[in-house]
Amino acid sequence: MTTIESPCILVCSIDMTTGYCFGCGRTREEIGDWLTMSPETRRSVMASLPTRLETVERRPRRETRRSRMARERGETA
Repeated sequence: MTTIESPCILVCSIDMTTGYCFGCGRTREEIGDWLTMSPETRRSVMASLPTRLETVERRPRRETRRSRMARERGETA
């Protein structure tokens, strides 16, 4: 079985202004199509996520799985 990289951090809520998920930055359509996208398309979407996340109106208030794991490894999130 092949592992598919995903930006999901289990903070699944859509910003109604931008249409992006507060946690990962994907649109509803991208989230739904993720498993059927080509690896190249997924990489393209993932490259745009940091810029998208800068445009959402609020940030998650709770600690995300990604930040918790980085904290536990001693990294800065």
